[in-house]
Amino acid sequence: MAVSGEVQVSWPGLAGDRRWAFIRPGQVHSGFPWLTIRERPELAHYRPRFARPDQPDTSPVLVRTPGGGELDVADPALAAELGPGVRVIKQNRGVFDTMPLSLLTTQAVASLGRLAGTSLAAGRFRPNLLVEACEGDFPEDAWVGRHLRIGGLRMRVDQRDQRCVMVTIDPVTLDRNRAVLRAIARKRDARFGVYGSSVEPGPVAVGDPVELEP
Repeated sequence: MAVSGEVQVSWPGLAGDRRWAFIRPGQVHSGFPWLTIRERPELAHYRPRFARPDQPDTSPVLVRTPGGGELDVADPALAAELGPGVRVIKQNRGVFDTMPLSLLTTQAVASLGRLAGTSLAAGRFRPNLLVEACEGDFPEDAWVGRHLRIGGLRMRVDQRDQRCVMVTIDPVTLDRNRAVLRAIARKRDARFGVYGSSVEPGPVAVGDPVELEP
């Protein structure tokens, strides 16, 4: 799973997840005003952390920059480093494209790698939950409309995840590989992984069993 140790999952998703976002200049009324690695791939090398990890929803967030400095996420110097006119906002309910939870299986990552002709890491697709399933190439497709229990969380799998150009960017090297998105578009109806929502909030830890309800 894409968590370290244990995390609390509530109605707005993982505690502390996507609570801060940077706004591109001149995009206040845009349907998608966010500054992302699509516009600035080097954002993948900015590393946020909670100053108080045991209180993620209220903790100050510190960001390690590629240059080795560390700034508070709300420090104007950080926004200025990201570009002229960039500003930061906080959204306590989370800044989500579609839904608060995203899930991917290790089988799907390996299968897509075969379709794209390259080795892929799950981090490229930014899942909240990375699950090892029992069988199948893309097993999560069959979970849409059903419920999963993961640790203390009960979640509903609501829909497949429609992907965009951001999956072409390797978050480590920042290299672009358009074969990844072509494979998803041509072989997967432009969808890869699934979105979901909390039905019964609870804690999730690395190594928790995953149960698909009948």
